[in-house]
Amino acid sequence: MAIMNALSTVALLLLSNVATAFVPQSATFGVPARPFSMASVAEAPTEVEGGTKVDNIRNIAVIAHVDHGKTTLVDALIRQSGVFRDDAQANEAGERVMDSEDQERERGITILSKNLAVQRDGMKINIMDTPGHADFGGEVERVLNMCDGVLLLVDSVEGPKPQTRFVLDKALRKGMKALVVVNKVDRPAARVEYVVDTVFDLFVDLGATDEQTDFRVVYASGLLGKAGHEADELADDMGPLFDAIIEGIDPPTIDNTDADGLQCLISNIDYDNFKGKMGIARITNGKIKAGQPVSLVHPDKEKKTGRIGDLYVFDNLGKREVSEASAGEIIMFSGLDTIEIGDTLVTNEAGGANAAEPLEPIAVEQPTVRMTLGVNKSPLAGREGKFLTSRMIRDRLFKELDRNVALRVEETDSADRYEVSGRGQLHLTVLIETMRREGFELEVGPPTVIFKENEETGKMEEPWESVEVRVPEEYMGSVIDLLNLRKGELQDMGLEEGEGLSVVKYLVPTRGMLGLRSALLSSTRGTALIDSVFDSYRPKIQGEIQGRDKGSLLAFADGTASTFGIEGAQTRGKMFVKVSDDVYKGMIIGTHQRPGDLEVNVCKTKALNNMRAATKEVKTGVIAPIEMSLDACVEYLAADEIMEVTPSLFRMSKNPSMDPKKNKGGKKK
Repeated sequence: MAIMNALSTVALLLLSNVATAFVPQSATFGVPARPFSMASVAEAPTEVEGGTKVDNIRNIAVIAHVDHGKTTLVDALIRQSGVFRDDAQANEAGERVMDSEDQERERGITILSKNLAVQRDGMKINIMDTPGHADFGGEVERVLNMCDGVLLLVDSVEGPKPQTRFVLDKALRKGMKALVVVNKVDRPAARVEYVVDTVFDLFVDLGATDEQTDFRVVYASGLLGKAGHEADELADDMGPLFDAIIEGIDPPTIDNTDADGLQCLISNIDYDNFKGKMGIARITNGKIKAGQPVSLVHPDKEKKTGRIGDLYVFDNLGKREVSEASAGEIIMFSGLDTIEIGDTLVTNEAGGANAAEPLEPIAVEQPTVRMTLGVNKSPLAGREGKFLTSRMIRDRLFKELDRNVALRVEETDSADRYEVSGRGQLHLTVLIETMRREGFELEVGPPTVIFKENEETGKMEEPWESVEVRVPEEYMGSVIDLLNLRKGELQDMGLEEGEGLSVVKYLVPTRGMLGLRSALLSSTRGTALIDSVFDSYRPKIQGEIQGRDKGSLLAFADGTASTFGIEGAQTRGKMFVKVSDDVYKGMIIGTHQRPGDLEVNVCKTKALNNMRAATKEVKTGVIAPIEMSLDACVEYLAADEIMEVTPSLFRMSKNPSMDPKKNKGGKKK
């Protein structure tokens, strides 16, 4: 009988195991569920030489050149990680989930770095999506302080570009390993072998170690949501990429797990309407608790004390409140209003008697371009904006410094004008556009480069940029002429195999780059693809660099533009204003067809009389004006011109303070 009972028990166990094998697993949206494995259990920290490894966390940054598909690839990782409940929620989120800012969606680029966390086989992967444009390199530099490795994304046709070199150099200098992802392999012109070879050459050129040059390669199509270890054998999901991240990226290594050993470098600041300033940081050593007394320390600043308020870790696209977090995690916390990027968070238990030393602050490349922002003083000022005074503008600019680490704001001799410096023209125009949408009215000066004195030679130096232009072969002559006029130095030229475009690489002074983009697009009928990145400071070129070769049409008097006035003026050049627009004396209303400025009266009306005009039957009509965007206006500005920015309009004019007629001295007759 006992034997029969034992056999029955074994049979029941076998049947239950078989039944379990056929029970469908709860699949996450977008990717089939994986069977349970011991890898899905969070592992305890592992002791290794030089510290302790946290094996269940990976911290990675996605870096690449602009438009190589970073955000689209991150979207695919999100959708295949069970972040969305179902198809309806995924569709509601839309495409490019991480590009949440209005300007990011309109311009099609990532401007701000963003954090998210996904779970994969019990492994938490903190992902940081970074900008690809060179002007926002400061975002990349501070984010690299929070990660242990990088996903280097490279287009399967274009290969490494100038910004690829810039961001990879930063990662390699920090000793990080890179996982190379060749994206867009589904493109017909893909040339994956060439791209992998050029990436290897780039690693060697940047002085990578043997371990770093032995990088792992994954092929992917972010748009299709597929990845694989071979370009022609992609899996049905991003599984191979997830596996490569877990296996190829080093886990966080910590030196100290004690509460007194807390070291946490602040890398970003967010703002909550209810909780105020919120710091974002990675815990390098130790642990932290909500409500814990802490200090903010910096090698060059005074110690600040406070207490942690709410404590969060990143979870999917949002954050989850926790009571405690340990080394290796990326956290967000409230309670410290005096927090600044670059501060180190340490314990203040027992007055900080056993607190750790501060970490090395974030090092960011210095700005290369400056513009002046001030109170709008035009005759049409104050009609639209909500924020008009110098105090409001000053407060907003200095508030921007809290999170924009590459920006500099300085007072000037004028009480209503401030000097704002950034990494490039786009860096500054994004700030101006943000302020415009918030309701500010501003007067903006033309962009100028920042010169500096070489401490060794005592000579003045100016910034130079590495420029790569891809264009159809018939326009190559026009491109070379323009770059030569801007004092550029030819580095390389050739033919790109993938799409049949001619490629030319130049070193150009940043002074010569101001206004160059629109000139290149005009001379190539909009076909030029232009990439540039800061190269170095080199001896200043003597003399002026040729800028705009045409003058401006200026309004002759205050008033409203009329049809009759514009019909007469448009024969002199291309207009920026339309009928019924308000204009004032000295306002730029168009571009002159010849060098030099010309005043025209667009407000005049046709004389009314009872005489038949000889030209009565002549029908000319008004040609539609050129619509100038903020970026186009900034590129257009000459040294003696300024721009008026309001919530709905951009107006350009001659700078009254530089008018030779007003500044002319001499004795009265």
